[in-house]
Amino acid sequence: MKKFFLVAFSIVMISLGAEAQRYAVIDSKFILEKMPEYKDAQTKLDQYSQLWQQEIDQRQAALDKMYKDFDAEQVMLPDALKKKREDELYNKEKELRDLQRKRFGFEGDLFKKRQELIKPIQDKVYNAVQKLAVEKQYDFILDKSEGITVIFADPKLDKSEEVLRNMGIK
Repeated sequence: MKKFFLVAFSIVMISLGAEAQRYAVIDSKFILEKMPEYKDAQTKLDQYSQLWQQEIDQRQAALDKMYKDFDAEQVMLPDALKKKREDELYNKEKELRDLQRKRFGFEGDLFKKRQELIKPIQDKVYNAVQKLAVEKQYDFILDKSEGITVIFADPKLDKSEEVLRNMGIK
């Protein structure tokens, strides 16, 4: 009886081993921080960001001064001149918001610079990960740096088409 359970257990373990998927875990943030070109790109990105922030801060200071001057003078201004100054203030405020959006908004200058400077380095890491996955025959490589993210998955494991077929979608 003992032999039977031992043989059955061995067969189950062998079959599970044959079906096992090979995976690895990396920390892309750690990898990037060890790369000198990443540090250089990040430094350049920080410099652009500081320069653009200074520009915005200067315009904000000028706008604040305009508001302060207007508050002090508005009692003495005729209605037509008061309206003109209010329009100027509104336009300057709009320009400032537009500049902030242009520099730091979604797909703004900072986003474009990041794509230009950082993306090639990230692609280099991705290519190295993909090469490792093929060489070591990993089915999955997970990135633990910012939550768990699948960096590489063997395309033969993708069952999306099968799910679509089961749903009756071609």
